[in-house]
Amino acid sequence: MFNYSHIYSNTTTSSSKMAAPIIETCHVACCANRTPNVVSWSREGTIAFGTCNSVALYDPQERRVVAVLNGHTGRVNAVQWVHREDCAPESHLVSGGSDNRLILWEAQNDKLRQSVECKGHTGPVCAVDALHVNGSNILVASSAADSTVRLWLCNENKQAECLHTVPFGSGFMMDVSLTLLPGSKVPILACGGDDSRVHLYVQSNGQLQKAMSLQGHEDWVRGVAWTSINLLLASCSQDCLIRVWRLRAKCETDTGEKDNHTTIKMKEDVFEVRDTVFAVSLETVLAGHENWVYGVHWQPALYKCGELQQPLSLLSASMDKTMILWAPEEVSGVWVEQVRVGEVGGNTLGFYGCQMSPDGSMILAHAFHGALHLWCKDQDKEGEWRPGVVISGHFNAVQDLTWDPEGEFILSVGSDQTTRLFTPWRKQDGKLPTWHEISRPQIHGYDMQCLAMVGRFQFVSGADEKVLRVFQAPRNFVENFANISGSSREKLLTSSDSANLPEGASTPALGLSNKAVFQGDLAPKTTDDQQFNSISDQYQDSYFHPLNMTEPPPEDHLLQNTLWPEVQKLYGHGFEMFCLASDSTRTVVASACKASKAEHAAVLLWSTSSWCQLQTLQCHTLTVTQMAFSPDAQFLLAVSRDRTWSLWRRNLPTAEKPQFSLHAHTGKDNAIHSRIIWSCDWSPDSKYFVTSSRDKKVIVWGPCRLENTGNSVLPPEIKPCSSVLDVGDAATAVAFCPLLCSAKSYLLAVGLECGRILLYQWSPDQEQSHALAVKRLRWRPKAGQAESETEEESSWVQLASASTDHTVKIFSINKLAL
Repeated sequence: MFNYSHIYSNTTTSSSKMAAPIIETCHVACCANRTPNVVSWSREGTIAFGTCNSVALYDPQERRVVAVLNGHTGRVNAVQWVHREDCAPESHLVSGGSDNRLILWEAQNDKLRQSVECKGHTGPVCAVDALHVNGSNILVASSAADSTVRLWLCNENKQAECLHTVPFGSGFMMDVSLTLLPGSKVPILACGGDDSRVHLYVQSNGQLQKAMSLQGHEDWVRGVAWTSINLLLASCSQDCLIRVWRLRAKCETDTGEKDNHTTIKMKEDVFEVRDTVFAVSLETVLAGHENWVYGVHWQPALYKCGELQQPLSLLSASMDKTMILWAPEEVSGVWVEQVRVGEVGGNTLGFYGCQMSPDGSMILAHAFHGALHLWCKDQDKEGEWRPGVVISGHFNAVQDLTWDPEGEFILSVGSDQTTRLFTPWRKQDGKLPTWHEISRPQIHGYDMQCLAMVGRFQFVSGADEKVLRVFQAPRNFVENFANISGSSREKLLTSSDSANLPEGASTPALGLSNKAVFQGDLAPKTTDDQQFNSISDQYQDSYFHPLNMTEPPPEDHLLQNTLWPEVQKLYGHGFEMFCLASDSTRTVVASACKASKAEHAAVLLWSTSSWCQLQTLQCHTLTVTQMAFSPDAQFLLAVSRDRTWSLWRRNLPTAEKPQFSLHAHTGKDNAIHSRIIWSCDWSPDSKYFVTSSRDKKVIVWGPCRLENTGNSVLPPEIKPCSSVLDVGDAATAVAFCPLLCSAKSYLLAVGLECGRILLYQWSPDQEQSHALAVKRLRWRPKAGQAESETEEESSWVQLASASTDHTVKIFSINKLAL
């Protein structure tokens, strides 16, 4: 039996002998939720956005997620930094989610922590806004699917009070925006809804009083936004138009006639607050978008010595895949289009919202599929904007991931029907490497479930279909991978047999298979008539164009120019694919599909040289949930929904005998797990294997014995070699570190359904890592950090995790500090 010893973590008080941290998060891959109000840019430059049930804080300068805020139990739909009247950097953030709650986050010791929780809505919160009033009090406005808008007061005692609820019957308010009326400092709230009107409310005696409704839009109002500069209100609508309204305090002289000259005067609507009459008039109508306008955002006011430092400008985002920057001309005051960016290619919808950096040098949009699109102002060419490098990730549950054999990149698949490749970007400017998505090898029509590497640049993937698909990296990817990662291009091209590689891949119209594109296919075609020569000519949006990249590509290139060609399809399973595994020699791939009967629960073995089916392994009666080959490639372990595991031993290949034979398995009489077994893995020396289950148990089995023949042999009846470990929650993922710890002990990572990842040196240590169930854990196959230049004899190892919270995370762990 093993003795357990405690592992310290960065959240645990440790002794003074520990000079280095045990664990740190070096990468988080995620994207924004597909809701309009889910991204907000602070004056300090931090971008906050909702990703699944969490709020991610992203630094666009460092190009990494600096923190993930977990507190919501439903999808985060709205995020907003709390405005300050003095235009100082924000110290509070408010978020609203599908759990019907609002959470106010407060900066404490350079970290945002949950401060106040607002409960009262009976439907998902879809829009929030907030500002500081009366010192440290914070006024929050929220709109929800329960057809109400609520006004909350969060006081300095960290208590929330609902001041007023405005019902809209069967109506629905899409967006809300708060500001203070000049002079009186009375809060005024703008609401845009599905009645095509903008409603204005002012606070009186703690409650909201209707001031007026602004009419003019001909379809749902999707967004509203106040600016403190001249107190302008922008509203955008599904009628493809943007309206800018001006609010001002009327003077007594406004009613009298100054002269007899005829002047054009816009119609004004008035309301009174505390003996002051305010007038609202239409400033301008902006027409430029060709589809629904979902978001508007004013450039934050920047004052110095009481003077405004930048001109007034408004940013808009539309489903026509463009963002437009509007501003009034200096002389005439006429609002004109200054900059238009976007027109993103590929099979995607347009933009859900937009934000602008405080200094106006960067603009950001988020799309239907969660991707962030960043443009930066070119400092060398005035008026020019170029796409910038920004974070990306899955927009649905990440189901599986794996490292490449050399440990330089990871591949992940998810329910968003994509396969993504992440690698460190080693910049030429001397900055530290950061992880980025540089390729999207597969964009599929089915939810992805599993994958396995079968070579340096070749993998097999399985989805909610009966077919396995094999992909090979094209030449263009290998060259760009060398440029971005800093690897030797000659070495990579030599190892990947570049002479036979296609240039890239494209997806035919209405097809699921990535078609290889060779050098000859890229030559321009000339025709004497108007007929298309090929499908690729007719559907240019999905056609491959080779790129020479020295930095990670933007979203539109990921969508259509980084695909890998499909080289093989494997048929044989009767239902949707569920799990895959490949051995260390990369010669055999094992696959299993969903099954409710024994005949469909068989494991199929495939040869990676011929892609022929080698063998059918029949043992289980329900779905095989995960498989793992031992590091020495002598055993195949399978765990199943039927609560048992099976162990298959490799035989010497002969014509008479199968390649693998059943060596041991558990049954109803000796099964220890009482619920579905989710995951399994092998120790690096192939002596032990571990299983984890929904019954909250983690069990290590073995060990192997080395006989005189040198072959690894297990006893006929395999029993647990450790005590049964109760981890307190369903254990959905488990992985052995491929390297032994300093005390020649084993390091084990366990992922739980609640999102935690536990590290064991035969004693648990909790580190909150994900917001939802951990689906897969994978250790880097070699020592060191992938983003580090020096990996020789490194004390660090890296662990990658995939979760249903839509994120891929990479952790660096100092094994010498254990």
